[in-house]
Formats: sequence, structure tokens, C-alpha cells
Amino acid sequence: MTYVWRIETVTEAARARIAVARLAAECAVPTVERTRLATALGGHLRQCLAKGGTWELRLEASPAGEAVLRAVVSPSPGANADASVDTPWTLTVPCPEPGRIAAGAGPESEDPAGLAEALLGADEDTAVVLEMLAEKEELVAFHREELHQTNQGVLALHAELDAAGRAQREAFAAERRAREEAENARRRLRFLADASAALNASLNHDEIVRRLPELLVPRYADGVDVWLFDEEDDRHRPTAHPGAAVLAARTGRPQYAADHPGGLPGVDDRPPSALDPARPLLCIPLLTPRRAPLGVLTLWPPGERWDPDDAVTLIELARRAGIAMDNARRFEHNRDIAETLQRALLTELPTTPGLSLAARYLPATHGLNVGGDWYDAFRQRDGSLITVIGDVTGHGLHAAVMMSQLRTALRAYAVDGGGPGRLLTRLHDYLRHLQPDLFATAVIARFHPDEPTLTWAAAGHPPPVLRLPDGRVRVLDAKPGAMLGIPLRQEIADHTERLTPGATLALYTDGLVERRARGIDPGIERLAGVLGAYGSDALDTDLEKSADGILRPLLSDSEREDDVCLLLCHLHG
Repeated sequence: MTYVWRIETVTEAARARIAVARLAAECAVPTVERTRLATALGGHLRQCLAKGGTWELRLEASPAGEAVLRAVVSPSPGANADASVDTPWTLTVPCPEPGRIAAGAGPESEDPAGLAEALLGADEDTAVVLEMLAEKEELVAFHREELHQTNQGVLALHAELDAAGRAQREAFAAERRAREEAENARRRLRFLADASAALNASLNHDEIVRRLPELLVPRYADGVDVWLFDEEDDRHRPTAHPGAAVLAARTGRPQYAADHPGGLPGVDDRPPSALDPARPLLCIPLLTPRRAPLGVLTLWPPGERWDPDDAVTLIELARRAGIAMDNARRFEHNRDIAETLQRALLTELPTTPGLSLAARYLPATHGLNVGGDWYDAFRQRDGSLITVIGDVTGHGLHAAVMMSQLRTALRAYAVDGGGPGRLLTRLHDYLRHLQPDLFATAVIARFHPDEPTLTWAAAGHPPPVLRLPDGRVRVLDAKPGAMLGIPLRQEIADHTERLTPGATLALYTDGLVERRARGIDPGIERLAGVLGAYGSDALDTDLEKSADGILRPLLSDSEREDDVCLLLCHLHG
């Protein structure tokens, strides 16, 4: 359905606009679209009137298939030649119900009441549009505020994420620093442990002093000087040591001498040393556990200065070095005493016509050089020669004292006479009653002056080894007695062996033949082999030198776990 209006005046334009709005309302065009249609149509008609001439307005209601309402404004055909060149203006709005247009609707003229009613209707549509616009504005404002809040939240979240990122980076940096500090601490502790093991591995004072520079250079120092002094004499002896070292020796506190403060914990700052003003130095006293000064350790830094933690490590190392030196000096002092005591306890062998004696005593390589091994040789009243070798259980000064008591008791018992078995039996009773916690082993051999006869007895001791003049070797392993001092009564028997000129008897302790990994029997076989291979002429000529030659292959290993004692008795040819 199509409606047409001819428009030449404003009144005709207004009436046409009102008719179009009414038709749009009857076709159920939505309010907003109806208002848009009326407003746009009124504006275009105003432009057409301004141009002049006659214009034609057509309103077309499309079929229900399209459901649109189309308004077309174009110049009236033949009425205005100039206006015919304008392109027709077209506006289409949705028309849900085009069939509802009344049959009488059209471009009839309106009375004033109808125009007023149409004007009020247009105002109502405008009010609805404005109300909808206000709702949209409120919705836009709400969404704008919501967007603003969201933006603020996003900004706050970004700020929190940024702060969390900074905190995480700081935490990672702190963790990295803590890990580095822990690694440095572990490295210093490992250094102290290794250095302590190296310093305490030796009880030689000079060896400890030699190892100090090897431990410190170049890791903790560029140079090291160890100044040691005697507590009585050397402290006041003039030397060319730095003043800081002298002050460290006097006060017992570490001193740092440089042209700048060191900032080292527990260390006093001093002016630069006059001996070397350009280089800083650290002087640490070497103290005993009783705070007595042994000397001063002077260090030059590997770089410009020391790290405070490294300085603490150096001070602790100096403390441990002082303790190790003090232990070494104490050990050396006790070792000298022990060696003096041992030499006093070992007998000078007697000279006997037709019989040569040679003895060797070697202490264990660990601990004090004194133990319970002993040898002895003395004459009885009938002129026979008693030779004895024994071993008291244990090691150290206590074993040496007990050995001295046994040697004295044996000599006292030998005054009354009696064979080797009888003497060992009396020693056994002595230990069992007077020293119940002490045990010992021994071998006694007696050489008769008038006949080449050997009488011997053993109590829990390795058997004697006899070398015959032709080089054959016999192990005298006849049934021995039990260890001396065990809580059993025993009578130890004598054994007799005829000797020929040129024979050699070897008495020894288990330290010569026993090794922890191999036992004692292979050691006795080695001793028999070495003794049998030794020449008879050498034994006749120089028994002392022969003793050293026999010991040398048997003690090829430098570490001895026990004392070694050897007594050679050679019958001249």
C-alpha cells in the first residue's frame, strides 16, 4: 500500500509528517524507530521547503514478507524542473504489522484539534525516547563506573603483581645470597676440618710449622710468616718482626696493620707496619689452651684486604694450630722422657768368652717410644748365662714400669739358681698374686759354660729360632707354658738342645713377626728364612752389623704397630 502527499508549504509538510507518524503507529512501528522516522522526515522536508518548489512524499507499506515501512521524498514530477536533479531521499523502518493501516488513512487535511493531538502524540514519543535515552545514559554511567572500578582493580592488581614481583625478586636475591653465604660457610668449615686433620696428623713440631704456609697460600694469604719464640729466652731477643706482631705476642689479641681500618671482628686496627707500609698484614697469636703464647702467625692478604668471615676462619685456624703445636711439644717432651727411661731400663749386654750377644729395640711408630718389650742377659752363680726376652701386655709408661718390675723380680729369682722353667714359674706366681691384672710372655735361654748345651723355656711367647752352622734353621716350638699371670696354676718345663760351634739363637717379640693382615706364623717363617740365608762368616765377624742386616728385610714397612725386640746369641766356631 502506497500513500502520496504533495508538499509546497510548511503546513502541508507538517500535516504530511503527522500523517506518516500516525500511519507508523498504526503499523506498530517501535517508538524509537517511529520517532527517528518522524524526526528525520521533518528535517528533510524543511530542507526541501528551503529549496522551494513542489515535493512529493510517498509512504510505502511493503508486503508482509518484508515487514518494512519506507518513506521517499522526491521532487514532484513536472512541478519543479530544477529540483528534479535531486536524488530521492529514502528512509526505511521496520513494520511488524503493516496490515493494521486503516482503510481511511491517507493524506487528508487535519483540523486544528487533530494537529494538536498529533503534536502531543509526537511529544509522548519524544518523552519515551528521552526516557529510554535517560535509562541508557544511566546504564552507560553505571557501566562507566563499573569499568572505572574495574580499571582501578586492574591497576591495583597490577600494582600488587608488581609488588609481588619485586618481593619475589628480592626473595630470590636473598635466597641466592643465603645460598652463597651457606656455601662459603660450608667451604670455610671444610677448610678448617681439612686443615685441622693435616695439623693434628703429625706430632712433630717442625712439620706443623711447615704445613701452615701450604694450607694458607694462595687461598687465604699471599704470604705467611711463622714467628715462634721460647717462653724464657727468645721473647726478648731483638728481631725484625713487625710491631703489630710484637703487640699480638704481648696482648694475645690479633692485630691488623694497614693505612685503612680493617673492620675485622675481634681484631685491633694498627697503623701500617714500618717494615712494609704499602701492604696490610694480619698478625694472629699462636696460643696454647692455657693462653700461653707460642708465637705469632703473620699473613699478607691475597687481595686488597680480607673478608670478615675469612678473618674469623684464620683466627680459628691459628687457635687450632697453637693447640696442635702445644700437643706436639708436649709429646716431644714426654717422648724424650720415655726414651731416657727406656734406655735406662734396657740392659748393657755382658761379654762372655765364646759367645757373642747383640740386641735391638725399636719402639712402635705411634705413641710414646716406650713399651713393655724387654731383653736381658746376666750370669748365674754357677757361671751359666741367662738370656731373656719378654713382652708385657699394653704399651706406654705403665707397661714400661711393669716390665721393669718383672726384670728386677727375674734377676732376684735367678740369684737362687734354677732353670728357665723354674724362673718362669716363679714369675707367673708373682704376677698372679701381686699383679692380677697384668699379663706377660717371655722366653728364657740358659747357656752352660762347660758344655755346648742350651736349656730354654717359653711362656706364651713366640718360639726361639735356632740357626745351625750349615745354614739349616729350626724353630724350637716344643710345648710352651701359658701366658704369665693368667688365673691358673702352672709348672713350666725346661727344654734342652745341644749346640755346635757356629750356631745362632734368635729370641724376639711378636712385634717383629706379627702383622695384622697376615698373622704370626708367616712372620716366623720369614725370620727363619732371613736368618738361614745370612752368612756364617758375617755372624762370626760382626754380630751387631748382622742384627741390623736381619732386621732390615723384616721391617720393610715403615709403620710399626707394636714394639720390636731382637736378641741374637751366637756361639763362636
